Amino acid sequence: MGEFVDTVLRFPVVVLTFALVVVVCFWLLVLFGASDVEALEPVDALGLGGVPATVALSITIIVAWFTSLVVTVLLDGLDPTLVTVLGIAGLAIAVVVGLLVTRLILIPLRKVLPDAPAASRHDFVGLVCVVRTGRVDTTFGQAEVTAADGSSAIVQVRMAGEDPLPSGRTAVIYDYDADGEFFWIAPVDLDSTRD
Repeated sequence: MGEFVDTVLRFPVVVLTFALVVVVCFWLLVLFGASDVEALEPVDALGLGGVPATVALSITIIVAWFTSLVVTVLLDGLDPTLVTVLGIAGLAIAVVVGLLVTRLILIPLRKVLPDAPAASRHDFVGLVCVVRTGRVDTTFGQAEVTAADGSSAIVQVRMAGEDPLPSGRTAVIYDYDADGEFFWIAPVDLDSTRD
């Protein structure tokens, strides 16, 4: 075990050993819920797009680390000056190999990890909702809305005008107020629109 530790702390692998420690710590944080897999935006450069940047960078660092470990073992016992020169070249090769292997691994991963846009409250604008509180007026109200994926949510709603909208009535969401964090609704009669 001591020989392995000595090897991973020698140049050139030591440069990527610290990057690997960061990757392992990040994935431990994800495992315990302290971080998110999509903590970084996808990286479209170098053909690494279509998956979260954390996944692409982690794969690249792991493959580059293993490649640089092989380079370090191959350079063992050579002249220190030669080890430095070949180590720099080996480190560059390890990074290139890491990127190339990552591109190959990401081809099937892109199919498994769909690139769906993040859900937004503005997705509810234009949908029909049902009033669930006793009334909806300019200062109070909640309604149930069903999203495109079939899930439903109870949201805060407000309605302009003097006549409150009673419980059970249908309405259409026509705007979202980001400051007040509520939706503006207008009553709609679905039976009359079907005629």
